[in-house]
Amino acid sequence: MARKTDIPSSYYGEPRKFDPNFRGPVHNRSCTDVVCCVIFIIVILGYIALGTVAWIHGDPRKVVYPTDSHGQFCGQQNSPNANKAILFYFNMLKCANPAVLINLQCPTTQLCVSKCPDRFATLLDAWNTKNWEYYKKYCKPGFEIGSKTVAEVIRDEDCPSMIVPSRPFLQRCFPDFITRNGILTVANQTIFTDGDNNKRSVSDLKDAAKAANSAPRELWTDVKGTITNLLNAKEVGMKIFEDYANSWDWILIGLVITMVVSLVFILLLRFTAGVLLWLIVFGVITAVAFGIWHCYWEYVTLSGKPGANVTISDIGFHTDFSIYLQLSQTWLIFMISLSVIETIIVIMLIFLRTRLRIAIALLKEGSRAISYIMSTLFYPIITFFLLAVCIAYWAVIAVFLASSGNAVYKVTPADDKCMYSNITCNPKTFRQTNITKVCPGSQCMFAFYGGESVYHRYILVLHLCNLFAFLWLVNFTIALGQCTLAGAFASYYWALKKPGDIPACPLYSAFSRAIRYHTGSLAFGSLILAVVQMIRIVLEYLDQKLKGSQNGCARFLLCCLKCCFWCLEHFIKFINRNAYIMIAIYGKNFCTSSKDAFFLLMRNVIRVAVLDKVTDFLLFLGKLLISGSVGVLAFFFFTRKIPVIQAEVPSLNYYWVPLLTVIFGSYMIAHGFFNLYAMCVDTLFLCFCEDLERNDGTSSRPYYMSPGLHKILRKGEEGAKLCAAS
Repeated sequence: MARKTDIPSSYYGEPRKFDPNFRGPVHNRSCTDVVCCVIFIIVILGYIALGTVAWIHGDPRKVVYPTDSHGQFCGQQNSPNANKAILFYFNMLKCANPAVLINLQCPTTQLCVSKCPDRFATLLDAWNTKNWEYYKKYCKPGFEIGSKTVAEVIRDEDCPSMIVPSRPFLQRCFPDFITRNGILTVANQTIFTDGDNNKRSVSDLKDAAKAANSAPRELWTDVKGTITNLLNAKEVGMKIFEDYANSWDWILIGLVITMVVSLVFILLLRFTAGVLLWLIVFGVITAVAFGIWHCYWEYVTLSGKPGANVTISDIGFHTDFSIYLQLSQTWLIFMISLSVIETIIVIMLIFLRTRLRIAIALLKEGSRAISYIMSTLFYPIITFFLLAVCIAYWAVIAVFLASSGNAVYKVTPADDKCMYSNITCNPKTFRQTNITKVCPGSQCMFAFYGGESVYHRYILVLHLCNLFAFLWLVNFTIALGQCTLAGAFASYYWALKKPGDIPACPLYSAFSRAIRYHTGSLAFGSLILAVVQMIRIVLEYLDQKLKGSQNGCARFLLCCLKCCFWCLEHFIKFINRNAYIMIAIYGKNFCTSSKDAFFLLMRNVIRVAVLDKVTDFLLFLGKLLISGSVGVLAFFFFTRKIPVIQAEVPSLNYYWVPLLTVIFGSYMIAHGFFNLYAMCVDTLFLCFCEDLERNDGTSSRPYYMSPGLHKILRKGEEGAKLCAAS
């Protein structure tokens, strides 16, 4: 006997009644959610005002150019330092002092230079010798030998006590560290003589370089640990940058190929949806099976070779990924991973085999709709442009806010006994104060940018406002695109005789209706989503802060909150997406449309279960096939395995740099095209559910769907009901 688990449809509202005057998206509509529209406009005006205030107070030069001890920018045009774009530390060993973490500055003079030192030298060795002409380039401008003794020069830091071979990194001179046979060296040396004629290890220089880079002398160094990690991997970073410079044109060619393939793929679905989608399914299965066979073959081949049985943990991390490909364990991991993926895909296909025909029919109907409204293929470009504007505006404001403030100078003594250490000073009047007498050798040096005004005290709040407005605008842009596309595809569905009854310029009409009448509703849905995303960002920040915490209860609670808000965000996205479809069709406010969409889906919950994930699965396989195919082509190209064009392949340090870029970019492009397709399918599905409730297929109340689609969906629904009842 069948179990009575069905909830009455009245629980989720009454089904739609037949309306002989309904012909698709309602044209006679009024403005919705006006209050939220007004708030949204006020926020935009406030965002513009925030940008203006940040522009007035900020100075991007503080981020672009490093600043010397006197608060002057290195490399700034039309200034004494125009040809001196690199910051040089007089005594980098002082940067290893623990006081750096307290005083937020490296306690040594910093000077703008045109070129980093290329040799080891000390002031004592260069004094009154032929090397002085080279050495004095790194002394303060105007310093003349003989005006002071060597001890006074070192005390007052008129010249560096020593120089070491360095290379510019992030516009700063850092010792030229090179690891040879596992030993850290600078200019092939492991020991050097400092300014006091003491023997020092190169490791001391490395520790000092890390401290110098972690001291937040400029505001861009506020990201803790990032710059230090970059310093450790500077050689890798330079090689990656070089690879991008050598291969950027081929990367663009790969992305253009992806765009063309995605466009052709969508157009072909119009005529060969069934064949093409089955080819996708079996193509992915075959590709993964080939990957499993190849991994097994590599594993068996390497198992007998000496040295190939070393584990990955034994060799540690290497930037040259080809090292891992010489290990049998690597191919074993690949083989197991691909086997799991293959098993999951096959199991899903076995259980969803009867649903695939339904999903394919709906996807075919979607491709027909897109072919009749070809302009929808170009709308994602508009969305991309608007998102680029939002991101650029947010980034510019963030830079200007980060660079707001005046130069703050602190007293930097020659030793740790000065009572005035780290107090604020004025470099113009510093020599006239008593500090130089009490603390001989102390200097008034630039520390950071800041201030004590109300604006500077609330700079963090302004950063948060910038982030929240950015999230709201981004979500509104996406919502506008979804509502516009839904209105266009709904116009297609509710045309009784296709394509004759499809209204002229459906995309433009849908866009104008969304902007004119429903800005408030779209802003309302975007606001809810932005609030949840803001909470998630705060939780991620707290999680980073509590990573070293030993409080297991707090970490467990935070993990639960992150999980809950992740689920909430995805649920809200699902509700918003369907609400925007209902707004595009009926022109009601956001809350009413959300309720109507949710109730409609719950009244057709069996169809939702049948179609939603099945179509998502097919579209995901399409993205996987396109990005994977382009990725395989890129792999053979960058590894010089295509004989015809071997001469065209650029010289690369790491072939995986352009390869991963092409794969990621290809997936994102395919994702953009297939998101358009998914929006079309979702709209047609809701319209189909409405059609079944409004009409019965008679001559007086005909269905608007195609007969083939109706037959397949009806058959699939009856099968699903039988499965649920058994």
